[in-house]
Amino acid sequence: MNVTFGEAVKSFYSRYADFNGRSTCAEFWYVVLYLFVANCICSFINEWVGYAFSLVNFIPYIAIGVRRMHDIGKSGWWVLINLIPLVGLIWYIILAVKPSAPDNEYGAAR
Repeated sequence: MNVTFGEAVKSFYSRYADFNGRSTCAEFWYVVLYLFVANCICSFINEWVGYAFSLVNFIPYIAIGVRRMHDIGKSGWWVLINLIPLVGLIWYIILAVKPSAPDNEYGAAR
C-alpha cells in the first residue's frame, strides 16, 4: 500500500508512541523529509523553536524508526546502531532503504 506525504505525517503523529507494528519505506522517508524541512523552518524562525520542535518529535521519530526496522524483519533495537559515530548512521540508512519484508512476527505486510 502506497502512502501519501500527508498520510505519512498524520500516521507519524497519531502513532507517536507506538513501538509495535510496521511502517513502510515510503512512510518513513516522507516523515524524515517532513522533519528536515519543518526543523529548518523552525530553526530559521528562532533557534530555540528549532530545539523545541526537535525535542517534541524525538520519541515519535524513534517509534517510526523501530516500526521501520520491524518492517524489514529486524528487531527495533537496531535503531541503537545510530549511536556508533558515522558508521552507525550509514548502516541505519542502508537498513532503512531496504524493501519491506513479507509477513513476519511484527505483523502483516502493508
